[in-house]
Formats: sequence, structure tokens, C-alpha cells
Amino acid sequence: MGRSRPFRFKRFTVRQERAAMKVGTDGVLLGAWCTVDNGMGRALDIGTGTGLIALMLAQRGEAYGLEIDAVEPDAAALAEATDNIGTSPWSERIKLTGTFVQEFFPPYRYDLIVCNPPYFISSLLPHGESRTMARHDRGLNCAELVAAAARLCKPGGGFAVIIPTEQAGSYITECDFKGLALSRRTDVRTTASAAPKRTLLEFLSGEPATAPRRGELVIQTAPSEYTPQYRELTREFYLKF
Repeated sequence: MGRSRPFRFKRFTVRQERAAMKVGTDGVLLGAWCTVDNGMGRALDIGTGTGLIALMLAQRGEAYGLEIDAVEPDAAALAEATDNIGTSPWSERIKLTGTFVQEFFPPYRYDLIVCNPPYFISSLLPHGESRTMARHDRGLNCAELVAAAARLCKPGGGFAVIIPTEQAGSYITECDFKGLALSRRTDVRTTASAAPKRTLLEFLSGEPATAPRRGELVIQTAPSEYTPQYRELTREFYLKF
């Protein structure tokens, strides 16, 4: 069992001793950046881990009762997500299922699907099977994730991911093949002088392709000095903002 301390947000706490992947900037960025509006009734978080993004979606959709399903195949992570969601203000609106999304067949489709996917395709495998599954695409590669999103997304619904920038082209191509049109892209830089390391992508299901909205997000001006843009995006969640 890990010894990671709970991560406290403004309205919920994420315990992260058992889940292989801990709270990180990627998950917070995706949960805060993806489009959530009052026309949405259901959202799906694929590979929820600690439950972080599902909790963020529940907070953002609180005013209109957005319901969230979250799938997680790892038993330890599922147990931790269950605890985190159970102690949150939104436990009645988040439903957890212990399965791979490839085997998930609900009786409805979703207005929004989000995933902070495994992505270290070419790097050395870390020790521990749970961490391997969480950080590599062995359990859920790009083609499988996009196929699941295309199958589970409503016409006009959204699919949002955060990935390494060098993988953006592969995701855009795969999504286009599956009828998911890129609608928004934000490249993320740690500082203004650094190359983008992460990219946020949002697609629409069954919509004609148009010129996507493009932007950049810079996180810091210096160590522990955050940009106004990043503060504004995450201020409803981080205690420090």
C-alpha cells in the first residue's frame, strides 16, 4: 500500500493510497477544461482511477444534476474511488462499474465522455502490474479508446482527452475515422519558453468537421508561480487559488 497523503480540493478530498496513479496536473486540467453545460444529462469517465475527474464533473454539473458513470478495471483503484465518491457531496449522482470500457455496454449513450488515458507507449515498463496498466496503453490503446468513445457517445456529444502532444496526430486521425470531429485543441506548456508536453483535445460525435478552436495554456511563470489563465481554469478546485 502506498503512503500518499489525501489531496484536498475546495469541495472534496481524494484519498490515493491504493490507486496506482495519483492526483496529477493532467487529470485536473482535463476535468476543468472539458465542456460541461446544462444541456448535458450523462457523462462517462473512462479509467477513473481515484475518481478525481468524475468528482470534478459532478461539481461542475451540480446545478443541473449531471449524472456520471465511471469505469475502472483495477480492483484497488475501484475501491479507492468508491470511498472518495462515497464521502463526496455527489455520491448519488456518480455510479462506478468495475470493468474495462471495451466490455461496458450501458443501456444509453453519453453527452460527454472523458479519459485521461494511459500513454507511455514506448518507455520502459514501470514495476507493478497496476501501475503498468495505468501508465501504458497495454490495457487501453488509442484505437480501443476511440472505438469505445464512438460507440458510447450520443450524436452531438463530446469526447475529451489529455495526451502527450506527440500523440495528438494519432488521436485526431483515429477519431476522424470513427466519426468524431475535432472541435477544440489546447496545447499545454509548463512555462512560456517550454515546448508543449500535453495536449487537450475535444471531439464531437456525428458532427461535420469544421475548423477547430485552437489555443495554448501556460501553467507557470516560475516554479510555484502560476499564470492567471491557469488560476482561472482551476480556481473552483484548488485550495491554493
